[in-house]
Amino acid sequence: MIEAKTDELYWSRVTASSVGRTKPAAQETAAYLAAKRVIDVILSAVLLVLLLPVMALIALVIRLDSPGPAIFHQTRVGKWGRQFTMFKFRSMYEDADDEVHRQFASEYINGNGKPSTEPNGAVFKLNADRRITGVGKWLRRTSLDELPQLLNVLKGEMSLVGPRPALPYEVQEYSGWHLKRLAVLPGMSGLSQISGRSGLTFEKIVRLDLLYIRRRSLTLDLAILLKTIPVVLAAKCAA
Repeated sequence: MIEAKTDELYWSRVTASSVGRTKPAAQETAAYLAAKRVIDVILSAVLLVLLLPVMALIALVIRLDSPGPAIFHQTRVGKWGRQFTMFKFRSMYEDADDEVHRQFASEYINGNGKPSTEPNGAVFKLNADRRITGVGKWLRRTSLDELPQLLNVLKGEMSLVGPRPALPYEVQEYSGWHLKRLAVLPGMSGLSQISGRSGLTFEKIVRLDLLYIRRRSLTLDLAILLKTIPVVLAAKCAA
């Protein structure tokens, strides 16, 4: 069940008329959604069991590297604007100021983002973000910080494949057509993650999200999952 933590701001903007036209009825069949959910539950449960020793080691390294909890809880916006608590391994110092990212997100979403000088191809990324710990840089580069999101998939708040979940203050910056990406469950991976990640403008990311929503199928989901593996291993354009 998706958590019932909602906000009138999001429900007032995310309406059937604003997102419904992006999802053809053929792709919203009960059979597809049921099969997708079964795959999400099975794969996330299996991966959590298999990766438990790795996750425990990561948690220990995080605790030894800097003060604070190993798991970071953050409010994200999911399907139809419903808010939920997303889990990540903590990659920043505890009580890091969020205003820096808020300003960056506003500029990025509105097309005013400044190119990054990061060497890994992440064109749209904060330069030398001092809020990130030493271990956190490695976790982000390898995408290991996102492993706890398997719990969100298991709970039904996310899927293995879908648009990346947005922060509430990011949704506040959305144009009307950007809201269409909230028509489906957010995912751990998606078309934008295998097509450039932080090397893409926000407009390109949304267009890829809408393309996925229009064409999504079990075949496409599987293809995205398979292509995610080499992308993560290459660590290119990691945010």
